[in-house]
Amino acid sequence: MNNQDTTAVLSPISGQAEESEQNSQPVPKPTADGNTPKAAPDGAKPATERKRAPRLNEEKRFKIFCGSANRALSEEICKFVGVKLGESKLQRFADGEVYFQLLENVRGVDVFLVQPTCRPVDEHLMELLIMIDALKRASAGRITVVIPYYGYARQDRKDRPRVAITAKLVADLLSTAGANRALLVDLHAAQIQGFFNIPVDHLFASPVLVGYFRELELPDLTVISPDAGGVERARFFAKKLEVPLAIVDKRRTDMNVTEVMNVIGDVQGRTCLILDDIVDTAGTLVGTVEALYDQGAKKVYACASHPVLSGPAIERIANSRLEQLVVTNTIPLREEALRVPKIKVLSIAGLLGRAIESIHMETSVSTLFN
Repeated sequence: MNNQDTTAVLSPISGQAEESEQNSQPVPKPTADGNTPKAAPDGAKPATERKRAPRLNEEKRFKIFCGSANRALSEEICKFVGVKLGESKLQRFADGEVYFQLLENVRGVDVFLVQPTCRPVDEHLMELLIMIDALKRASAGRITVVIPYYGYARQDRKDRPRVAITAKLVADLLSTAGANRALLVDLHAAQIQGFFNIPVDHLFASPVLVGYFRELELPDLTVISPDAGGVERARFFAKKLEVPLAIVDKRRTDMNVTEVMNVIGDVQGRTCLILDDIVDTAGTLVGTVEALYDQGAKKVYACASHPVLSGPAIERIANSRLEQLVVTNTIPLREEALRVPKIKVLSIAGLLGRAIESIHMETSVSTLFN
């Protein structure tokens, strides 16, 4: 009787070691083309086992990339959530064309792209569209655009004949480029969410701003809406601070030019807090400050989510009777603005970081405002 060799082999079904008896080493069967396949080297795993090897957990976690608009905010967000900022290359050709390249794998990954469309608006918007396209072509699992400041939001309707609704156009561009979801902060008009054909999460900077003014404990405080369109925002703010509300009636005579009419509400002898979403040229803000002082206000503060601060805004604020302007870092401030003692900047990195984690984990974002 011939001696038989007993060899332990791995079952491709159970994965357990099984004993098999064989007289000699099996001879590989030739393939269809007549060639004999090479035997796997010693220690190499079978193909079936290699396919089952689990992927690294870190590859399944989300990644954050950013453009050139506000890298400091992106780095703050990454520090808050404990994720390294994604590596990429963003350059411009001599004629101004944008070149963007991802320097790491994003296949199947949940990606968040942080880019406010602030000044220069068109350049940053084009950057964002190109980055979305690069992520789409790199087979990212999901692309969420995080836009702390949504440019063109003020062009949200046809207020005059033969004008464009540019807020809708930008929403269409983002969707067409390949964005799967949008995370926005303090839109100029909440109905802009309806311009998108993709899910939109709309955040408010009010938790950050309310917390700051609660700590100040300003006496006899009244929240002021600088126009009728901002009443809902101001009412929410006043309710959180448990203070009264007043409204300033204004009439816009031209783009970036307004004429303050009158104050609706009692501000005599009170500390006033003007709440707005955008401070652009600061014409409305300074005019509102003067109108409130004319009505007997004791002190006037102001806060806004987006410090656009274009044109003469910084000079107007510095020379006004405003006690303090509190803004967030949705838009990076220019050096001259940082040198103005009246301007205080608060960070919304924590707010955005928590929202990003909620979106990735598929949990409720609205709980951030409870």
